[in-house]
Amino acid sequence: MAAYLSMGEAHRRIGEYLSRVVDAISSSDGAALASLVAVSSAPGSTLLSDALAAFPDFPRLAGDRFPHLADLLIPLLRAIHSHSLQRFADAYSSFEKAANAFLQEFRNWETPWAMEAMHTVALEIRLLAEKADRELATIGKNPDKLQAAGSFLMKVFGALAVKGPKRIGALYVTCQLFKIYFRLGTVNLCRSVIRSIETARNFDFEDFPVKDKVTYTGRLEVFNENFLVADQKLTYALMHCNPQSESNLRRILKFLIPVKLSLGVLPKRTLLERYNLLEYADVMTSLKRGDLRLLRQALDRHEDQFLKSGVYLVLEKLELQVYQRLVKKIHIIQRQKEPAKAHQIKLDVVVKALKWLEIDMDVDEVECIMACLIYKNLIKGYFAHKSKVLVLSKQDPFPKLNGKPV
Repeated sequence: MAAYLSMGEAHRRIGEYLSRVVDAISSSDGAALASLVAVSSAPGSTLLSDALAAFPDFPRLAGDRFPHLADLLIPLLRAIHSHSLQRFADAYSSFEKAANAFLQEFRNWETPWAMEAMHTVALEIRLLAEKADRELATIGKNPDKLQAAGSFLMKVFGALAVKGPKRIGALYVTCQLFKIYFRLGTVNLCRSVIRSIETARNFDFEDFPVKDKVTYTGRLEVFNENFLVADQKLTYALMHCNPQSESNLRRILKFLIPVKLSLGVLPKRTLLERYNLLEYADVMTSLKRGDLRLLRQALDRHEDQFLKSGVYLVLEKLELQVYQRLVKKIHIIQRQKEPAKAHQIKLDVVVKALKWLEIDMDVDEVECIMACLIYKNLIKGYFAHKSKVLVLSKQDPFPKLNGKPV
């Protein structure tokens, strides 16, 4: 419980905070300003929040002392106060007003000295919106704050995506927008933002800070099933990520591993263990064994996790590779028993192998799958339809993917 605070002491603390904000703006101290506008990262009870609780007339104090910045300072104080009381929807609404006022000031400043503060505002509005939406959902109201935060960040992006030194901050805002769009399930909105970055002549991807580049568009390419491009971008992210930041490395690998599996590249189990990504262990084992049952069990067991990450459909498509491995194992066994007929595989044998895995399919279904494997170049061969036999090529009947998607 907070100790009793006199009105005089509360007045002094609030006045001191306001002076620090104004001084940071006057002296163009971006780092100081960034720390002062961070609302959600502040602990619940601070010297300032205690003062705001003890001095309810703080909006008048801010307006009287610094009228030229009242549109920024008053809602900022209200946001800090509401957040300390865990009234997150109110905190978001107030912070959005402060953020709009800050954006207006930012537009008028000729140099990008306040870029760090602008990035803090962009981060804070997303974090506050997430908290607000959780609060609204629990009381049965429409959780619409994250959508509103996306609209605000698009305005910020517009202010940064211009010629001049401020453009360097655009990609950080883009990353915050992506996080919002992915959470809302509106991934398609990412494309217009990317197009703006890639086509605008005043942007050069290499100009952007590495910490922003590592979270650029790899995840979006996974959603669009552009696996070769996703592999390039996520690998770039992995190579340029801070090796000490294991949480960020894990986030990248969570998407890079399914992409690599789709391209026929299997990670080592030690990698899964190191970054606590063992949900992919049985998926990987199923690919090695040709065990369709194990793959389906792994997808069922971790369905919620894979769906939330957006990689479920990517992993589901690995079934074709599992079928290829199963047919290859049958071919190896048959080559040992009947070398002369090793390249002729009866579809009945595949049906029996699947039945042993507790997967019921008839010959016609298996024939369709084999046709798909031939079409996808996972198997080289042809059908002897009348005899229901898959005739494999004697040279390289099971081509490797070699980094090409199925």
